[in-house]
Parts: sequence; C-alpha cells; structure tokens
Amino acid sequence: MSEPHGTQESATYDVVVLGAGPVGQNVADRARAAGLSVAVVERELVGGECSYWACIPSKALLRPVIAVADARRVDGARQAVTGRLDTDGVFARRNRYVADWDDSGQARRVKSIGADLYRGQGRLDGPRRVTVTRDDGVRRHLTARHAVAVATGSRPVLPDIPGIAEARPWTNRHGTDSGTVPARLAIVGGGGVGVEMATLWQGLGSQVTLLVRRRLLPRMEAFAGELVAHGLAEAGVDVRIGVRVTALRRPDPAGPVTLTVDDGSELEADEVLFATGRTPGTDDIGLDTVGLTPGSWLDVDTTCLVRGVNGDWLYALGDVNHRALLTHQGKYQARTAGDAIGARAAGLPLDDGPWGDHATTADQHAVPQVFFTDPEAGAVGLTAGQAERAGYRVRAVDLDFDAAQGANLYADGYQGHARLVVDLDREILLGVTFVGPGVSELLHSATVAVAGEVPLKRLRHAVACFPTVSEIWLFLLAACRREHEQTRTGS
Repeated sequence: MSEPHGTQESATYDVVVLGAGPVGQNVADRARAAGLSVAVVERELVGGECSYWACIPSKALLRPVIAVADARRVDGARQAVTGRLDTDGVFARRNRYVADWDDSGQARRVKSIGADLYRGQGRLDGPRRVTVTRDDGVRRHLTARHAVAVATGSRPVLPDIPGIAEARPWTNRHGTDSGTVPARLAIVGGGGVGVEMATLWQGLGSQVTLLVRRRLLPRMEAFAGELVAHGLAEAGVDVRIGVRVTALRRPDPAGPVTLTVDDGSELEADEVLFATGRTPGTDDIGLDTVGLTPGSWLDVDTTCLVRGVNGDWLYALGDVNHRALLTHQGKYQARTAGDAIGARAAGLPLDDGPWGDHATTADQHAVPQVFFTDPEAGAVGLTAGQAERAGYRVRAVDLDFDAAQGANLYADGYQGHARLVVDLDREILLGVTFVGPGVSELLHSATVAVAGEVPLKRLRHAVACFPTVSEIWLFLLAACRREHEQTRTGS
C-alpha cells in the first residue's frame, strides 16, 4: 500500500505514530476515535514483530504440538495418535496466520480507521517533528500538533561471545519463520521464548538441548520453571540448568555449529537459537534531537508520557518503555495513552489516578503472562517473593490440581500446581500462578480478581462450573479460608 495520495514533502497531523504493530495501531485507533488526525509510520511490515515473528506465528506453530500432547493424555484418544506431526501442514498453518508475510491486509486496516500510512524509517527531528525516509531516499516531513507516539518495539540481543558471528545463530525470528526442521537444535536461554521454542521444535521432531544459566521462567514463581523443565524433559528435551555458553564454532557455513560451555564440554548442533533478552528499537529514531539517549529504554509516567522531554507531547508505548514486553500489555498502554492524548488535545481533565481511565495502573499491579509450553504456565500480578520485597504481609496458598475433578476429566492423571498470593491486611489477591495443561484459559479470571482487588469474602461467591478445570478456584479459596481460620484461632 502506497503513501496517502498526493502526499507533499510536508504534512501536519494531530498525532504521529512511529511503529505500525499492534501497539501503534491501537494508539492510532484511540486517537482517531477522539476525532484527531493520525499518521502512522512503519519501516518494516505493518503488523510488527507480533504478527510475523513472535506471538502469532509461534502460537500457530505451538498449537498442533500441544493439541497432540493433550490428546495423548486422554485414554481412548491417545490410541488414535499413531504418527508424528505433519510438519508441512504445521508450517502451512503458520503461513496462513502470518498471511505469508504479506502486510497488505493490515495496511488496509490502518486506512480503515482513517489514519494515513507512511512507509519508511521515521526519526524525530526536534519537538513534534518526524522525518520519514523511504527506501528510495525520498523524505517526508511530518509535524504533530499534539503528540508523537513511539511504538517501535524491541529486537533480540545476542551475547558478545567468541564465534557468535561465525555461528550465524537463530533468534526468535528464525525460530518462527523457518520452514525446515533441524535435526539437532541448541537453545540458549530459559525465558519465555526459550521454553516455547524448546516445546515447539522438540514437538516438530528436532532433538533439542536447552541451555540455561539459572532457572527456567525466572520472572515467575520457582515452581513454574521446575514443572515446565520436567515437562520438557519428559518430551525428550535435554534440559541443562546452571551452564553458560562460552564460545561457538562453525567453520563450514553449511555444517554444524559447536558450542563450548563453561565446564569445558562441547555440544554439536545443526542450529543454535539464542533467546537471551531484548533491546529497545530506539537506536535510530532521532532521540538525540529531543535530548534523549539513542538506543535507551524510555521512562514514562502513568499516561505513558516520556519523562525528561519538555511539553506533554512525546509518548512511549509497548516494549520501548520496558514495563512489560508483552503485546497485550502494550495494547493496553496504547488504549490508555490514546485516550489521554485525546483528553489533553480537547483540554479536558485527566483521570490519571490509580485505576483511572488515563492511568496504566495494571503495569504495576496486574500484568498477565502465559507461556504455551507443555504444561502451560500462566501468572498475573506479583509472586510471593516480589510481594514481600514490596513490603506486603502475604501468605502463599498452594494446591495441586488433582484436587479438582474437572482437571482429571480434562486429562487423565492431570498434573499441575496453583498458587494464590494473599494480602493479609486487605484480604485480596496480589498474584496468581497456574501451571498445567490448558491453564491459559484460567488466567483472565485471575486477572479480573487481581486487577479488581476483589475481596476473598466476595470471591468465594464466584461459583466455578462443575466439572471444569476452573474448579481449582473453589479448592484454593477453601484452603485460604482454612488457613485464615487456623491463624485466627491459633490452632
């Protein structure tokens, strides 16, 4: 899709958005709903990392793997699963969901909300000004009356270790757009990308070795990483915890790669994937022209205004503000900031107090995250350790899922674990973690409970349907009540 018909060398809009991924599209949509004119600038594919190399393709690829694993847990169904996954069919499914990396449909969506799309590298050029440089060198100069919103995302970080350039490692992009299955795949990193890629490629037929320095899923409760590690090992992944890669060798570009780890041993693989962190996509967007450091994470207030910039005009949304590198959380920020931009433009008062219409309060208190491993791991809010470090008096209430009959009907011999983090002073939930097959569908109920600060006394009246996996709520809340009574009576 080309630029707006008749575009001149310069144009003025109420709002200019850098980045046309889900976050940029959401802030553009909310600004348009407020009656503001909007320009959206994108240097790659409209739809961003999430649509083509992250959330969408990874989940499209993972679903067949998990579906087969689920079937094998149900007697009568497992006997019907007699072969391996059809990798061509799995890759074709992924290709459909990413529209074969054709962004024309998403470009039409940008147009449908009434925004103008500019393709090229967008850079700030002083306050409220953006220069867009197309691939052919043509430049367009845009001025924003009210706001510039930075939604340029993040990209993977590769560690500085000997031989990494020679090894030509995969990142999340190669991990989700590859159309071939490596016989042996080494994955470095135990965060969300690492464990999902291990689940995916082992399921597709690779022999996967997962190399982790500390523990899996370090931002979640420790038991989440332990159960996911156990599930990966049962699936055939060689999980090695407490190791560090010190060097790589790949003398033949078409040959295998050799990894050296810190105990001096070596591992040979056909490909190596690094999932070792992200860096903000802010190195080439002109931050220096407004007094900020290129390549830095952008510090923002509750409305996502960037601190350290004069005037209420520069916003940073999604990965670039480093609050939560999750698409759904970035979209939440974008909706909130878009409403704040509209209110400021209209001269209306801001509702930016805790849980207000123009405040991203959930960024601090109720961020949900889920990893589509086998078993799945989902959490919202604070872990018990995080809550204690924040000064709360808390109690962790733990329960295995085998207490719920619905879980055992979902999967024979269902294995999973749940934890509630209870604020003892207010008798509300500060955090919830679930690990087990299908628990991603339980996470929103937990998010409502945490974000809504629903008192436990009231939450007990939310009746779970029988027989469903969500019955675990009944048993968790009963355990909370028993522990509360024991504490009260001193028994």
